Amino acid sequence: MYVRGAKKREEVWLLDEIERLGLDEAAFRSREYVIALDEETGEKAGFGRLRLYDEVCEITSLGVVEAWRGQGVGAHVVERLVDHASDEGFETVYALAPEPDYLLQFGFEPIERSALPPPLGERLDAKRETHEEVIATSLAVGTFSMPDRLRERFKEASPAPTADDDEETLPPEEFGIDPETATYKYDTGRQ
Repeated sequence: MYVRGAKKREEVWLLDEIERLGLDEAAFRSREYVIALDEETGEKAGFGRLRLYDEVCEITSLGVVEAWRGQGVGAHVVERLVDHASDEGFETVYALAPEPDYLLQFGFEPIERSALPPPLGERLDAKRETHEEVIATSLAVGTFSMPDRLRERFKEASPAPTADDDEETLPPEEFGIDPETATYKYDTGRQ
């Protein structure tokens, strides 16, 4: 597994996953996203966004594909976003989350709305119109801490089996096809 910046060709996948998970897609810019991928298969496992404002930044739209949950994928997405914020010169990163407990394990701390910079205070108000339980959090980028259990899980991450994986593949004979004589080509009858 590894986490890298999103590519333009992945916009459709990102937008589909954001919609499927009911995440925030305000002012969507694929270049602000990172994606976690399986090194062997290239399968996309998770994503997140570092939304940049003039003088502040926000981690938003964190999502992990269901088959990859519980394996440290989201934690590594958060780590990459915090590293990116540091690289861009930000000392603090913010997140407005309906479930802040996940972020608290990395060192994020709840903060009052009055302590938010103006663009984030307005975003918090807008998010609370649709999700009443949104909590503002902040993190000094130098204090980010990855729990060892999540680092270890990420090293061995693999997708959980899905219902489709359990289906047995039926032989051609089940469909009335004789594999000895079938050519599997279309014959239009034209010469």
